[in-house]
Amino acid sequence: MRIALMLGSAPNALQARDWARAPFDHIVAINNAWRIRDDWDDLCCPWDFPQDRRPVPGATQRLILQEDFVPTQNLYGGFVYAGGTMAFTTAYWMLAALKPDVLAVLGCDMHYPAQGQTHFYGTGTADPLRPDITLRSLESKSARLMILAAQQGCAMVNLSTGPSRLVFPRATPAHLAATRPAPFDQTLTQAALDREAELGYQVASGRYWEESHRFDVTEIDQLDALWLRAAKVA
Repeated sequence: MRIALMLGSAPNALQARDWARAPFDHIVAINNAWRIRDDWDDLCCPWDFPQDRRPVPGATQRLILQEDFVPTQNLYGGFVYAGGTMAFTTAYWMLAALKPDVLAVLGCDMHYPAQGQTHFYGTGTADPLRPDITLRSLESKSARLMILAAQQGCAMVNLSTGPSRLVFPRATPAHLAATRPAPFDQTLTQAALDREAELGYQVASGRYWEESHRFDVTEIDQLDALWLRAAKVA
């Protein structure tokens, strides 16, 4: 069984500092999360992530940039359907590149308190809270991710114990080997995929904001609701 860990930048991501490397076969950090532990394998960051915040990769470490993850996300339907945050983008890249049996996430809850610390390093820009056509329902985007992962035999789980916008089942590092993909409605899933194909909201470049005039918000909301029903969380 291949178990991968994805680390985000929420305050609770610091819990991973004390975790043993086992049971994780692969650790992928997003943006500043590479600072949490030094045994990460891959760091995913966008083009505008400052150069002075990027580490110098070790001999077995890699930086995964837009030329790597944009084509991968397109394989899973593209940013409009999959969600335009680095958490969703990184997860889809991991599904394609690593083909894990379990993809466990920590520090990616996309839940931001009105006051106080929002990131493990203090405060930062809450990327998922920006007004973006791809992020109208974070719960739906996570439901879609969970289902597409399950279709390839991968269980998506959340290692966080706090409030979360993700709909993944909760888990602990000690029990990951026994984790299996969550059930979903096959008929509704196919209906959602068929509707995506009919709408044609894919943008090969990944720069979906340049073509926002093509996208109908009502259609996206209906599609989001369909994915939630397919995941049996609505």
